[in-house]
Amino acid sequence: MQTIKLGRTGLDVSRLCLGCMTFGVPERGAHPWTLTEEQSRPIIRRALELGCNFLDTAISYSDGTSEEFVGRAVREFARRDEVVVATKVFHPTRSGPNGGGLSRKAIFTAIDDSLRRLGMDHVDLYQIHRWDYSTPIEETLEALHDVVKSGKARYIGASSMHAWQFCKALYLADLHGWTRFVSMQNHYNLLYREEEREMIGLCVDQGAAVIPWSPLARGRLTRPWDAATERARTAEYGKTLYSRTADADRRVVDRVHEVAGRRGVSPAVVALAWLLNKPWVTAPIVGASTLQHLDDAVAALAFTPAPEDLAYLEEPYVPHPVLGFS
Repeated sequence: MQTIKLGRTGLDVSRLCLGCMTFGVPERGAHPWTLTEEQSRPIIRRALELGCNFLDTAISYSDGTSEEFVGRAVREFARRDEVVVATKVFHPTRSGPNGGGLSRKAIFTAIDDSLRRLGMDHVDLYQIHRWDYSTPIEETLEALHDVVKSGKARYIGASSMHAWQFCKALYLADLHGWTRFVSMQNHYNLLYREEEREMIGLCVDQGAAVIPWSPLARGRLTRPWDAATERARTAEYGKTLYSRTADADRRVVDRVHEVAGRRGVSPAVVALAWLLNKPWVTAPIVGASTLQHLDDAVAALAFTPAPEDLAYLEEPYVPHPVLGFS
């Protein structure tokens, strides 16, 4: 497994990040398609064996049980100092006041809860899952700085937001001498490339790592357009991301499958290789519910698309509504 520095930090991460939203108690949270702990463990173990040292979860995944699964697997299958564990804060974990968001109180409570569930004394990358419009960003940034200085997180990162918001956060951190965001976890794949307009350029300029979520567009890039899965049928959020551009998206998906057939690889390999070919992408966050999904992801590292293949894949794209910020 290849490794790369996380932005301008000295932290080495694998070129693939294992997305852990797939793991968690199905009856808890909003994702009934998640894998139980017994089903999750072989996948996490195999990812670690393949050299994937970068794992991403969140407090909101399956009511926190994703963090529990990840923590127990890391303790059993790896050395903690060799694994980069990332989690995210923002979405509510309980009803009532201060149950979520990015206030100082919410962040301090959330980091302690995450560490308890993970069974760790620190996380390596602590990310804000979304922008909190109800809390001054200065309050959020200072609280995150204090989390780092307390030793509970090594680095901080951000996720989907407008480029002006990320720019403002970086500016304020520099102005006040607070810890800076080192990464951007954004929505970016062959079906959604709006991040190329402003956010990608900002990340390149500021040295922020780009770690895209949903690199396979919730699986839409990996299967024939009319095929359906249980996750596609029940995941309402995924429907909101891609329902308004179906005609254009279908043409892209058809071309992914055409290139895959011509080159003798799976569509997932083609779609991931497109991302990995972008010089600004650090590590796509790949979800896996089978060992084959991991094999495809690793195969993408060794697959080199021809320039004409890349142009052919990109040609049908049309502008999309800005999505993924909620």
